[in-house]
Amino acid sequence: MLTKQVFYQYPGTPSDGLERLAYCPDCGDPCEITKEGTDSRRHCEVCQRYHYVNPASAVSILVVRGDAFVLCRRNASSYGGGKWCLPCGFIEFREDFLTAGIRETKEETGLDIDVKSIISVTSNFLTASSHTLTVVLLAHATGGTLLGGDDIDEARWFKFTDLLPPLAFDADDHIISRYGEQPIYGAAVQHCPESARDL
Repeated sequence: MLTKQVFYQYPGTPSDGLERLAYCPDCGDPCEITKEGTDSRRHCEVCQRYHYVNPASAVSILVVRGDAFVLCRRNASSYGGGKWCLPCGFIEFREDFLTAGIRETKEETGLDIDVKSIISVTSNFLTASSHTLTVVLLAHATGGTLLGGDDIDEARWFKFTDLLPPLAFDADDHIISRYGEQPIYGAAVQHCPESARDL
């Protein structure tokens, strides 16, 4: 299976997101849409700053145990409610992607994990107002009890050979299928001890 890393989940041309920045996040004045090169940008005449609309950074975690992996069923109020996904979530401003992956997995599945590697990076055009750039991690469970939490109402082990339930994210289907056909080892990660942050 070929590597695929860009996923479009709504029809038409991806939105530029400019409707999200009608007002300057610094001073609160209205922003105008102007051209900067070939792209349209929001520009604040008061601050004289261009404001960019970027995809949100996220992590997705393939937690593997032998020939099985974890899927989570999203609760009704979340995107793709009632469908399943790999443990995933947004990276908080204060945290690195590894910390985010460990935190999201614990919150959504109750499992403690050891992140082994980066197995993909995907661009996901989910809705006109939600675009993500997602780092996909491979991990092994090291403890905890499998139990849905946060915006997940159920978490369960599935085998790669199982017929899977409907998935919320097209990228997850590809990642699971690809790994199931031929395990991906990816780029190993090196965890940074807390004390190293001050170096």
